[in-house]
Amino acid sequence: MCYTNRTYRLLLLRIKEGIPLKYWRGYLTAAIFAAIAWALTTFAEGHRALVDMVYPYLTRLIQTTLAEWTGGVDFCLWQLLAVALGALLIASIVVMIALRWNFFQWLGWVAAAASCLWMLHTGIFGLNYYAGPLSDDIRVDTSVPGSTTDLVTTTTYFRDKANELALQIPRDADGNPDFPEFEELAAMAGNGFEDLTYRQSYSVFAGSTVPVKKLGWADMYTSMGITGFTFSLTGEAAVNPQIPAVSMPFVMCHEMAHRMCIANEADANLAGFLACAANEDITYQYSGYFMAFRYCYDSLRSLSSSTAKKAAKDIYAGVNEEFLKDMGAYNKWVNASVKPTASKVGTAVNDSYIKANGDSQGVKSYGGVTNLLVHWYVQEIYLPEHKDEEVVFDPYDKNQVDLTTDSGA
Repeated sequence: MCYTNRTYRLLLLRIKEGIPLKYWRGYLTAAIFAAIAWALTTFAEGHRALVDMVYPYLTRLIQTTLAEWTGGVDFCLWQLLAVALGALLIASIVVMIALRWNFFQWLGWVAAAASCLWMLHTGIFGLNYYAGPLSDDIRVDTSVPGSTTDLVTTTTYFRDKANELALQIPRDADGNPDFPEFEELAAMAGNGFEDLTYRQSYSVFAGSTVPVKKLGWADMYTSMGITGFTFSLTGEAAVNPQIPAVSMPFVMCHEMAHRMCIANEADANLAGFLACAANEDITYQYSGYFMAFRYCYDSLRSLSSSTAKKAAKDIYAGVNEEFLKDMGAYNKWVNASVKPTASKVGTAVNDSYIKANGDSQGVKSYGGVTNLLVHWYVQEIYLPEHKDEEVVFDPYDKNQVDLTTDSGA
């Protein structure tokens, strides 16, 4: 305490007398790194088309190389580095106190180290937030707003697909999904992306398919509701091994999509669904349609019109027993494992990170996948199936016109 008071008094005295230039070097270094990161993001924001033409391909190569290097160990290397940096920070504090180093000077170099890491992240990954949307790369037109009817038909489609697949996946004696172990499941995640790349000719998915890793410190991440994490500086995609089995394949594909430099959360969710749907393994297919239904159903249920409310109720009534059981287990895991306080902290940090990278929606961007799923369904499923049908407008058809007096969305 005496040392702290002495340091505080000396700091006030230094401020009054003028702090020597050598004490500012760390802050100046931090400012330079921060300025470089700011200049990169400012340039990217003003030249999105140019960034989209060059940057994703370069950074995808970097992430692929990093993933190959760090894939030799089965644990998250970035977590080991985080522990090492934490130990180094504590050691520097002890040395600072023992040798009576200047606290102001020490803090400047800590800020410089943090600023350097942010600059590196921005340079090798962060500008992907300013690249073009995934919908452009997979040729899905999102220019026309989707209607409530589109959302209803899309949600119904995903329900029916999930119902069908729920009856086919392997289950244990208690009726719970009996999926392969984490490592075996992770080894299959790349199959869907390879199909999207080489059979469906979507070059945006031509990134690393090195298996995702188990996320260490799982209890902490579970309490915060974090299902996965991708660290750009090591090229590692990791998934929380404690999440429900039914969502595991989808989350693996979501994190793998991030490593392919699909930065936006809604785009990564769409990529996760597409990769699951294209995977030859039925557990992946079910996980993809399961999560797609959840996103669309939650969006439909959030609408205020009586038509949407009734449609959501009718759709839910059509969920079969196996699918319903899996949704119940998923909700039970969320309610039992996620701690409100920890979740708020995790959400706040994630929200700040996403916004700092240029996405003003923050964590709300996760739910933006619903709009993408609706447009994908209408373009890829509905229109091809109904291209020969003539649509006749009927003003008394409640599926075409909201006949209620409710003016909600």
